[in-house]
Amino acid sequence: MKKFLMTILLTTAIIFSGCGSDTATFNERMSGAQASPVAEKIPEFLAKTIDGDPVTQEIFAAKKITVVNIWGTFCPPCIAEMPELGEMARNLPDDVQIIGLVCDASEKSAQIQKAQQIVQQSGANFVNIIPDDRLIKFIEHVEAVPTTIFVNSKGEVVGKAIIGANVKGYRDELEKLLQ
Repeated sequence: MKKFLMTILLTTAIIFSGCGSDTATFNERMSGAQASPVAEKIPEFLAKTIDGDPVTQEIFAAKKITVVNIWGTFCPPCIAEMPELGEMARNLPDDVQIIGLVCDASEKSAQIQKAQQIVQQSGANFVNIIPDDRLIKFIEHVEAVPTTIFVNSKGEVVGKAIIGANVKGYRDELEKLLQ
């Protein structure tokens, strides 16, 4: 019974904090936003989408702001927010885009197929990237997923990172950045 209760407690903690832990202060956790847990600029990279198409950092140049959702196929909150992210992506202004960064996928992993299935079932038809070594290094300090960051057309991280599934928070931060 004790083991069962500990499992429930741990599962509840993971669900309510995202898939991982964060070191934000109490107020930052309550607001869902904090300073970015990644570097200030996206490094040059040559990666592939989950559909096998090549992609580089040039993907950011075409848009004023890119919402980068760092997620994992193992993460229930990440998967649960995908339909809402898909809806958000379909209703963005022309100078904004959403990109997913599938943190647990690699070029030859089973997670690619799982990510494709999640995206298809949820209607989250935006670009989802399998990180190369440079992107893996870029996100190595992300302690919980989903974590969402905002990137300008120069590849610079702007605004506040949002840790945990909070699509309303993404919209609010995006609105501030577009003003």
